[in-house]
Order: sequence, then structure tokens, then C-alpha cells
Amino acid sequence: MPAMRFFAMTCAALPLSLSLLAPMSPAAAAEKEVIVEQPDANLSPKQHLDQLYAQLKRERDPDKASGIADEIRTQWNDSGSATVNLLMQWADKAIQEKRTAAALDFLDQAIALKPDYAESWNRRATLNYANDSYRKSMSDIEHVLDLEPRHFGALSGMAAILTESGNDQLALKAWERFLEVYPANRSAQEQMNTLSEKLAGSRT
Repeated sequence: MPAMRFFAMTCAALPLSLSLLAPMSPAAAAEKEVIVEQPDANLSPKQHLDQLYAQLKRERDPDKASGIADEIRTQWNDSGSATVNLLMQWADKAIQEKRTAAALDFLDQAIALKPDYAESWNRRATLNYANDSYRKSMSDIEHVLDLEPRHFGALSGMAAILTESGNDQLALKAWERFLEVYPANRSAQEQMNTLSEKLAGSRT
């Protein structure tokens, strides 16, 4: 599947693509006008992220939940290392310019420097998916979820791979896990309902 087609597909379905993992532009953020609870200044980055996930789990308004999810993505993009952050930026630029080999090299370096940084694994999983390397993508996704089980981007990627592989039952479980983290996501709800109906129909 060509990379651009993949990114278009994932944008339409769920926030898995790199374009949606990047921080929102100021104009887009202003347009959404979604208020996210301000973190306590004394919180560590991990505590702030935990707070955001807790907000996302209890929020039932899709627009407000989307604003919280965007803030979580912003937190994902900060590795805590200036070098790794720069490598991630270079990888994003290489992806935009369709220089896949260079992008993979930058992501490999980021992972080697900071293997406990989940987003570098997730970004590589997305790129591997775009290159039809589903086995490599799933391996990277498993690393992401080992590091951050609440990573809804990785969960949506897992569900997409399982669906395309014909593993509908496992894909349904992946969407269920996604909705435990991000219950207000309408696309995930639709995906889960579609799979549930398909599986129910196959049993009759």
C-alpha cells in the first residue's frame, strides 16, 4: 500500500498517522477552543500524562476528549532528550519528503539512544505499516504497548493490522482496549460496532 494512501486511510479512521501525532498548529488549536484542565506546576511529566489519561478516560464529550487527546500527543512528542527530539524531527521531515530509508535510520538511532521512549517505536511502527511491513510494524507496536499500555495510537494501529490480516476477533479486542483508554472516540466506536456486527453475522 503506498505511504500516502496509508496516511490518508488512518487520518480518516483514527489518530494513528504521523500528521496527527504532531502537535497541533496554533490556528487549529484556536479553532477547536477545547479547554484542557491545567496541570499542577509541581507535577512531573509522567504525572501530567497520567492526569491527562485520567481526564480522557472520564470525558464523554467527543470534542473535549479530542482536545485532551491532542495534548497527550504533544506530551508523547517530547522524549526528554534534545538529541532524540531532533532525530524525531528529522525523521518526520524525511517522511514528508518520502525518504523512507533516511526516516528509518533516524528512528533507529532514536530508539538506540532512548529505548524506553515509546513514541520512537510508534513512529517506526507507522512507517513500517506504510511500507507494508506488517510484521515489523506489529513488533514495534508491541514495544510501544509494553512501555505505554494506554497508547491509543498504537492500539489503533494494532487493530488496523489485525483487521487487514483477517483477525477480526483480535481486532475487536484491540478496539475494546482502545475505548477503555479513549471512550469518547467516535471512529473507534464505529469500528468496534462494525466488527461486532460482522462477527455476530458470521455466527448465525
